[in-house]
Amino acid sequence: MSDVPTAPVAGRHRLPFSDPRVFAPFILVALIWGSTWLVIKDQISDVPPSWSIAYRFMLACVAMLVLLAVRGEKLRVSRAGIPVVILIGLSQFVLNFHFVYRAELALTSGIVALFFALIMIPNSIFAWFVLRERVSWGFVAGSAVAIVGVSLLLVHEYRAAGVREGVTLGVVLAALATMSASVANITQATDRAHAQPFLPMLALAMIVGTAINVVIALVLDGPPVWDPRPTYLMGIAYLGIVGSVVTFPLYFTLIRHMGAGRAAYVGVATPILAMLLSTMFEGFGWTIITVCGAALAFVGLIIALKARR
Repeated sequence: MSDVPTAPVAGRHRLPFSDPRVFAPFILVALIWGSTWLVIKDQISDVPPSWSIAYRFMLACVAMLVLLAVRGEKLRVSRAGIPVVILIGLSQFVLNFHFVYRAELALTSGIVALFFALIMIPNSIFAWFVLRERVSWGFVAGSAVAIVGVSLLLVHEYRAAGVREGVTLGVVLAALATMSASVANITQATDRAHAQPFLPMLALAMIVGTAINVVIALVLDGPPVWDPRPTYLMGIAYLGIVGSVVTFPLYFTLIRHMGAGRAAYVGVATPILAMLLSTMFEGFGWTIITVCGAALAFVGLIIALKARR
C-alpha cells in the first residue's frame, strides 16, 4: 500500500500506509482487537450479554472523560454534530456489540473475527454511495475470493456444531454486527463528522451508547448481574480501557487518514491472532476445509488491500 497515491476523502487527503500516522496505529489496533475476541468469549458467562456490554462501556466512558480532562478538551459538539453522535453511538456501541456477543454464543471467536475482516466490503460499498469513493475491479475480485474462504470456514462450523446448535443464527448475527460497525465507520468518515472535535464526539457517542445499553439490559435481563471471577473483572477492564478507549480513537483516526474502505483492512491482520488464540483456548479444529478457507480469506483480503481505487 505504500505506493497508493493520496486522494481526497471526505474533505481530507488519504495518507499512504508507509506514513507512521497510519502504520503504527494500524498494527496496534490489529494486535489489540485480535485478542479481544477471546476475552469477549469469556465474558459470556452467568452474566447476560447485555450487562457485560453495559459494564464494559460504563468503564470506557469514565476512561474517556479522564482522557478528555487530561487533554483539556470539553465534552461538546455543535448542533450539527448531534445526529452524528447518536448514529455512531447506536450503530457502533449498541447494535454492533449486542450482535457480536450473541454471535459468539454459537460461533468460535476466531470465526467471528474472520467474519469481521469482511467489513471492508460494506465499508467500500457504503463509501461508494455516501462518500463517492471509487471501487476497483481488483477490490471486487479480492473480496469475492475472501467470501469463498469464509464460506468454507462456515461449512466447517455447520459440520462441527450442526444447524440445531444455532450456527445459522450466529452467522446472521455476525453479519448484522459487521453491517452495524460499517455504518459507524462511514458516519465517522463524513464531512459532518470531520467538522466536530474528534475525541469529544467519540466520548459523547460512547455515553449515548452506554445509556441505551443500560436501558436494554434492564428491559431484557432485569437488575444488574455480576460474575465474581477475577478473569471476568480483568476482562471488563481490558475490553473497556484497552479494547475501547485505546483502540477506537486510533481506528477512527485511521478512517480519517485512509478512508473508510482501506481502514477496514486492519481486519486482514486481526483474525490471524484471533484464530491462533481460538485454536489454543477454544479447540478450534484445523482441517483441509478450514486451512483452505482461512488461506482463501486472507489471500482475497490481501488482493483487495493491494487493489488501487
